[in-house]
Amino acid sequence: MLFNYKFGGSTSVVSNANATGMSFAPDTNRTPTFFVGKLNRKLAFREAISALHDVVVSDMRFQPRDKSTYLAWAAQQEELWLADYMAGQDVGDVSTQIKAVQGQLSDIYKEMGKHTGPFYDARTKYFKYLYEKDMDAWFVLDPVITVHPDEVFFECFSQDESSYGKLSANYNVFKEINEFACGTTNVDYSADLYNEFQKIRDYKETDFSIDPSGFSVQTTGEEDYKEVKIDLPDSWVRGFLQVSSAMTLPATTLHLHPMDVYDICSMLRRFKEKVGPRSIRFKLTPGEPVKLVFDPWGKELVCARSRYDGHDAQEIRIWGRRRLLTLERLVPVAKSFTVSLLGSGLPSFWVADLGDMTFTLGLSGWSANDWSRLGNFDLMAPRGDVLPTTAKQVFDTLKQTWFARPEDLAKKTGLDTKTVLAALGTYTQAGRAIYDLHLGVYRVRELTQDPLPMDQLRFANPREAAANKLLANGGVRVYAQNTPEGLRLTGTVRTLSGQDQHPNLLIDADERLTRATCDCAYYAQHKLMTGPCEHMLALRLKHGGG
Repeated sequence: MLFNYKFGGSTSVVSNANATGMSFAPDTNRTPTFFVGKLNRKLAFREAISALHDVVVSDMRFQPRDKSTYLAWAAQQEELWLADYMAGQDVGDVSTQIKAVQGQLSDIYKEMGKHTGPFYDARTKYFKYLYEKDMDAWFVLDPVITVHPDEVFFECFSQDESSYGKLSANYNVFKEINEFACGTTNVDYSADLYNEFQKIRDYKETDFSIDPSGFSVQTTGEEDYKEVKIDLPDSWVRGFLQVSSAMTLPATTLHLHPMDVYDICSMLRRFKEKVGPRSIRFKLTPGEPVKLVFDPWGKELVCARSRYDGHDAQEIRIWGRRRLLTLERLVPVAKSFTVSLLGSGLPSFWVADLGDMTFTLGLSGWSANDWSRLGNFDLMAPRGDVLPTTAKQVFDTLKQTWFARPEDLAKKTGLDTKTVLAALGTYTQAGRAIYDLHLGVYRVRELTQDPLPMDQLRFANPREAAANKLLANGGVRVYAQNTPEGLRLTGTVRTLSGQDQHPNLLIDADERLTRATCDCAYYAQHKLMTGPCEHMLALRLKHGGG
């Protein structure tokens, strides 16, 4: 998926003994978005933006050892080994000739070693230089920055696309705010910024700006612009959309004291697992301290400062736990952590309350399960059928204030909350809105300047297509029952091969799929970790939920 960026110059950093100035160059192809101010909460911002950098460079995928140097050495030695073997054979004058050739080869290899050694050393230094000095050659996906009337927030993805980071800073983080224009833009986020962020000190003034000058320069300043064409992977865009959908799903919520998060990170630092399972089990009992069990060691950590306030006792298991080390840097500046667990093997969200800032870390079910490929959480979001004109009415109302609760939008538009949620879900899945997990509001966030090619992103999931075929085949029977927990849907779905499946769904008052089971092979293998099966979707479609 090709995106055209046009930056007004490059991101620049000016630093001296008394002040630091940081200017982000925005994408001038987009609606003018800018912000100019001075940092007020300097150290907390430094730690939070550094943690965001840790998300960007994170890659938990298996990295095989580089054996190129060894293979080159082995190729050189092969001739020597062969010559040594032949030298030990009784072949008369041939042996003398081999020894002579062996001596020549030895001299040649020694001479080659003088050149190949420096080559490998230079190559290592080059890659080290790229990593330390020109990180843009390694990481080309610039972050997304959004300016709203109440805050500025940054969003990014890890290299393996299994971790999502979002830093929200309200305007108390800044002082002497000169000007700003609301909107979303991609910025030229130079890798040098990370090193400069480490220089932020309380005694130094730090100017922070998303440079508005990039939008005011006309053709005379064309030479100052930098044209960039980035072929973003579809998975990067699709991952953003899946995160937004997952945030709207019901979850088990608990609060952790910063020192309890420190203990979690300390446990992961002290021990290194060699076998599976590599998971954390949350043992939650109402009114009692949160207990965590680290497998495979079976070590239990009791969070004495953090009590579980839920109503039901349960055990939830998450994988990919070493990604939590990203939060380690936030412990000294955090007031508390809020953890939202969607279920065993499902995503989790860790929100750090930094006072005037919040840091959200979204983790997929496990490290190898990135947000885009297997987590079809848009299928579990509200599936109400909304007319395009009605959906546009809701979104236009949201754009008037840039952020709002669904209940407030329902009052302003005169629509019921169910319709508003379905409309917001449509725009969330199209990359034009995002759910703020911390404040519980929807925000306008245009991921791209032009509409996303939804057919290319395949949001019409194959399971949705299969569900529509089952529905058209006329083999779906549904029974609905209202319960205190929500709407219970049961029934029979006859597959195209003539086999009957019996899905069971629970849908809450907000039209979200909260629990579901089915006797099909897909559910037996995946549960809800990759979204609902086609039989669940067919049952829901039959009832009229989407």
